[in-house]
This record gives sequence, structure tokens and C-alpha cells, in this order.
Amino acid sequence: MAESDPALNQPAGYVPPRVWTWDAPSGGQFANINRPTSGPTHNKALPVGDHPLQLYSMGTPNGVKVTILLEELLGLGHGGAEYDAWMISINAGDQFGSGFVAVNPNSKIPALVDHSLDPAVSLFESGSILFYLAEKFGEFLPTDPHGRAKTMNWLMWQMGSAPYVGGGLGHFYAYAPFKMEYPINRFAMETKRQLHVLDTHLAQHEYMAGDSYTIADIAIYPWYGNIMRDAYNCQEFLSVHEYTHLDRWVSQLAERPAVQRGRMVNRTFGGPESQLRERHQASDFETNREDMVIARGGARV
Repeated sequence: MAESDPALNQPAGYVPPRVWTWDAPSGGQFANINRPTSGPTHNKALPVGDHPLQLYSMGTPNGVKVTILLEELLGLGHGGAEYDAWMISINAGDQFGSGFVAVNPNSKIPALVDHSLDPAVSLFESGSILFYLAEKFGEFLPTDPHGRAKTMNWLMWQMGSAPYVGGGLGHFYAYAPFKMEYPINRFAMETKRQLHVLDTHLAQHEYMAGDSYTIADIAIYPWYGNIMRDAYNCQEFLSVHEYTHLDRWVSQLAERPAVQRGRMVNRTFGGPESQLRERHQASDFETNREDMVIARGGARV
């Protein structure tokens, strides 16, 4: 590896040590929850509600994938897809509780436990959960070899691509403690390349796998739909207006009632009317939204 002039590094004079040690928080918005070790930090059992499916999540793009799929399944009449959605506040470190770590040793949302089987099935990683639910209920995953392969190709594309958007562009453009030209340029280039991949594909296809709405669409929409609309306040920066076919697809999915419901679950930002902190039954959308809780004089802690 070519040696660079340390004076050009950021901060000036910085040289990576021979052995990295965790001497101080990394800085940025999520520094308080980042650490170089795994495992629980405290004992806390997970709550269990009345339904077979117990979701432990938060309304980030990865969490929204699962709530959209569950709402789509319920909309098709699959009663077995009824679920309790419990809030896991990642800012408060709930993902490091012993109960959550027992389900997901990686301490990332979402996690799902299926109690319809004995013993119960524990699931983590959003792509794995989408695949499991699609197979379990026989929906949104084609059975013909070509359609199935296309769906899985794009599902895995999203799982591999989104970290460049969230952990790359999102971190350095929006969350890092100060702006750095090199990483912002690096991840802006990659994010725009991904947007162009999607736009080019959707110029020839209604949905990601062709003519049918699948778990590939459900996985990709929360990440790239947000980038096209309001995530990180980077829309002008990325010139998202250029991606007209992707924009058409985003608008089309946003009109789906299940997508609208799924986006509300475990949400902690936006207008109170868009937030359903926990979901335990379908009527919660009409009775327990955050605006209604506030109107009743409730308080969140």
C-alpha cells in the first residue's frame, strides 16, 4: 500500500496505529450505541403478546420491510400473520437486552419469533424474515424458477447494497460529527450508481421481479423510497429528480394501503398521526396512533 503524507490526512497528521483500540466514542449521532463487542449489556426479558408472531423492531427501513409484509399478508386474509410489534428503541440500547440478544446475537432490529411452532422459531436479518414469511404464507415469492430467481436476486442485492447508503452516505453526509469530502464523495457516487441501477431496471419492468409485486419490492422500497423522498435531506444533493422510472415505482408502492400501515408501525419520527409506537391489533391504527395518545393526555417515556 502506498504511503500517504500524514499532513494530508484527516485530522492532519493522523496515522492509523499498528493495533486499533477503543479509546473514545467514534462521534456522530449514534456514537452512544456503537461498540466493538457483542453480547448483552443488561438483563431484560422480551415481552410476548397474544399473537403467534412477535416482532421486536423499530420503524427504520429494515424494520419497515417486515411490517409492510405482515400488513400485506393480513390484507390478503392470512389470519396467521397477526402480530404484536414491540418497540425496540435502538437509541436507548434496547437491542442489547439479554432477551433480544438471545433472539439476535447481532443486536440489530428487526427480530421475529414465530410461536406457532414448538419450539418457537427465532429469526433475525430482515431479508431472512421476509423470505421466511413469504414461504410460510405462500405469498409475494414466485414459485416458478425464473420469477423466484429474479426475486431472490433483487432481495440479496438490497441486503448487500443498502449499507453503502445508510452506513456510508447517511453516516458521512448526515450523522458524522463533521463533514469530510472524500467519504461523502465516495458514498454519493455509489448511492447514485445504485439509484441508476434501479431506474434503468424499472424503465423496463413494473416491479423489481417483473410484473408481480414481491418481497424484493418490499425490501427495496423502505431504503430507496426514502432516499428519493426525504432521507438525510440529500435529495437535491443527489439530484434524485433524474430517476424518473424509480420515482414512478416509489409513488406506486406508496399508494398501497399495507405500505402506508406498515410505515407507521414502531415509528418514532414524523407527525404524531404517522406514528404507531406499538401494534397489537388492527384497530390500533385507528385508536392508538401517537396523535390520539397525546390527545388523551398520554406521555411517552
